[in-house]
Amino acid sequence: MSINSISGADRVMAIRAQILERNAALQKASQVGNAGATPTQTSGAGNSFGATMEAALKSVNDSQNAANKASEAYERGETVDVAQVMLARQKASLAFEATLQARNKLLSAYKDIMSMPV
Repeated sequence: MSINSISGADRVMAIRAQILERNAALQKASQVGNAGATPTQTSGAGNSFGATMEAALKSVNDSQNAANKASEAYERGETVDVAQVMLARQKASLAFEATLQARNKLLSAYKDIMSMPV
């Protein structure tokens, strides 16, 4: 009985490895397809604070959209690694929390400046 269960576990691990290889190949193919897109500027001397903030918010939105797409693909039963889905969700959550903290600090600084006597 133990010999059959070991060979069954090896088969499951081999299938999992094949799925991970196919996912990696699909990701590489999608990255190559998006290579021609024009990148947005996120830093530089010519960029204003507003443009930098807009780019940061767009990046957070993109990470949340990617996490939602990965979750939906997993829920539909597509070959998506659970670890990648959870990692995408955590990245999106961290990006949102960092954005929220930056907003709170900016709001606090604005209130401090507005309460200063002139």
